[in-house]
Amino acid sequence: MTVALKNRKFDYLFIAFFSWAFTTCIISDAIPTLGIVESPHSSNILARWNYSYASVNDPLFLHPPVWMRFVTGLSAFVYAPFYLLLVFSIIKGKEWIQLFAVIYGTLIAGITGVIVFGVEFFGEPQWRTPHPWSFLAFNSPYVVIPLILIIRMRKPLPFQRTF
Repeated sequence: MTVALKNRKFDYLFIAFFSWAFTTCIISDAIPTLGIVESPHSSNILARWNYSYASVNDPLFLHPPVWMRFVTGLSAFVYAPFYLLLVFSIIKGKEWIQLFAVIYGTLIAGITGVIVFGVEFFGEPQWRTPHPWSFLAFNSPYVVIPLILIIRMRKPLPFQRTF
């Protein structure tokens, strides 16, 4: 029997974070994916917001190579809808989301946590973050929370226990 959401208090973290992540995927990841130029003078407010972040913290995001546009595209057009499904499943206690949540968390850890962070810290000089602590403050929750989600989903029937 599914434990009521009010008794799965830690799941509120996932609901809040993945609701936020859905919003940020649409706001920020769609811009480079669609090839919209990020600049302080853009007529697109989202492109201006992206520029204000990326010009200071994230040159890889500001001038993404093709492979990075695939990463942002995956985020904007695959992860974003998944976040809605995940939030719904957590609220309703739908156990079938477990495998998909683990697959998602593994993808994020590998793609964002290893490849993107690796380039930002150890890659070509033009793509390295000039402000590592700011970069981590903005971006580490997008890796850490999915890893915690994997821990949450580690055993069968995750919504039949409080954590």
